[in-house]
Amino acid sequence: MTDNSYQAVMARKNDIMRSSLGLDYDQFNLSPIAFDYEAMMNSSGYSLEEITAIQRETKVGGTPLHELRRLTEAVRRISEPGKGARILVKDEAANASGSFKARRASISAFEAQSKGFKGMVTATSGNYGAAVASQAAQRNLKCIVVQEVYDSQRIGQPEIVEKSRACEAYGAEVLKLTVGPELFYVLLRTLEETGFFNASLYTPFGILGVETLGAEIGEEVQARYGKSPDVVVVTNAGGGNLTGTARGLRRVGAEETTVMAVSVDLSGLHMASDTAFNNKSFTTGHTGFGVPFATWPDRVDVPRNAARALRYMDGYHLVTQGEVFYLTELLTKMEGLERGPAGNTSLTAAVALARQMDEDQIIVVQETEYTGAGKHHNSQLSFARSRGIEVRRGDPADNVPGRTIVIPERLDQVAGKPLDLERMRASYIKHAASVLPVDQWSEVDINFLAEDANTTSEHVQEIAAGLGAGGATSTGRN
Repeated sequence: MTDNSYQAVMARKNDIMRSSLGLDYDQFNLSPIAFDYEAMMNSSGYSLEEITAIQRETKVGGTPLHELRRLTEAVRRISEPGKGARILVKDEAANASGSFKARRASISAFEAQSKGFKGMVTATSGNYGAAVASQAAQRNLKCIVVQEVYDSQRIGQPEIVEKSRACEAYGAEVLKLTVGPELFYVLLRTLEETGFFNASLYTPFGILGVETLGAEIGEEVQARYGKSPDVVVVTNAGGGNLTGTARGLRRVGAEETTVMAVSVDLSGLHMASDTAFNNKSFTTGHTGFGVPFATWPDRVDVPRNAARALRYMDGYHLVTQGEVFYLTELLTKMEGLERGPAGNTSLTAAVALARQMDEDQIIVVQETEYTGAGKHHNSQLSFARSRGIEVRRGDPADNVPGRTIVIPERLDQVAGKPLDLERMRASYIKHAASVLPVDQWSEVDINFLAEDANTTSEHVQEIAAGLGAGGATSTGRN
């Protein structure tokens, strides 16, 4: 009899992952902390052109790039003379399933079909589950979505409930769970019992699928305006959105484009907390995912995470819930685009950043998502009120996650705040030191950490020395 206790299933997770992906991660390992990232990303063998062709087969990619003229004009009116960058948005709601997640799911579905799997399994809060279900339907594959929906009182946020509905509409079976550690356990059991493909968000396939988004943005802006975008803002949660977009931009020559991560500031709310689960009005694109995944990516359902946001981000901007809801309403009223709040997280930061940029510069909001039913911001606000959270107009600086949502009264109140990348780098290096003591780091380890933290080897050693571990050395294992 197979031992299906929690401890036993966790102990064989690597074997389950290997058989459910057809990808042996061990071949890329260089040490407990270092691995050959580019070799892993190139292991699929797909070119950008091949990925584009695969996506076109299932209604993915080639989405519109809109210039937000009225919003740009409004930003310039509240900016200093000569300031107010041109704001563009890539409308990813035009993809099958209504979000950029279709790009991530498309390559996994193609891979699953090519390797002879009968179905796909994914663990997700929702948008990605709908994307996997949509892509699986078009590839004649079965689909199971493992989803955290409820707290211990069996109460679910309207946005998450809507995402469950979408998954089921595309033909998926949804295993609806309460918040907590059972998500990963149920995912592993489901993969083991079904023999289906692991459509993880964090495989090379998922990240390669998003590279077409970055490439399209780079090429379209270059063709229309004769230059690469100056800034691309990316809603950041698990890091795959930012990683794939940045890699795609580089593929088409936009190496100088600043890639800015953006998250909703939910400081103080623990994502695995039963009581906090329904006191947040955003289920993705917030600091509860964005910061932990950036400071230690390998905390996911595959041995090595292909989504490595810190490696690619040039800055990190935080916005409040109220600011995002305000911009969501403004986008609808000014530009005639009713889109979901999660995608508008980066739009909110774009407004604040555009005010600091010159008029001849270009800032691109890299994605939108569909809205409606429980995903609509009015549903989220109604649910927040029912939880005793105060919703009011005023200064968004007074926002307190889980207690108060303050919606701006004027556009010039939309500002957000930067997050210190140095603190994130230090946190990342500290995590690495907990996996492998600093005095055992080799030159390979140090160089890997420098690339992963988007800094220099010397800086990695400076940070390590500050941990009180005696600094890093290049004389250890090779």
